[in-house]
Amino acid sequence: MRVFFACVLVVLLAGCSKVTKQNYDQLEVGMSYDVVVSHIGEPSQCDDTMGLTHCVWGGDGKHIKVSFVADKATVLSAKGLK
Repeated sequence: MRVFFACVLVVLLAGCSKVTKQNYDQLEVGMSYDVVVSHIGEPSQCDDTMGLTHCVWGGDGKHIKVSFVADKATVLSAKGLK
């Protein structure tokens, strides 16, 4: 029975991903990091280099990437969203 509930939970969480075309379309240049996170959740990965922060939500086949300068979104891109 526990295995069944664990499987159901995994399916529900996978189906509730915020990495979607609809959520990507709500993002705008100039949004703060906190506002972006409120729309699409915590990033999978972020890298900081000389005042620039590049964050990725999702994985190789389906992702949203946002670059931040001074905590403001400057470049938005996506791949594999439906």
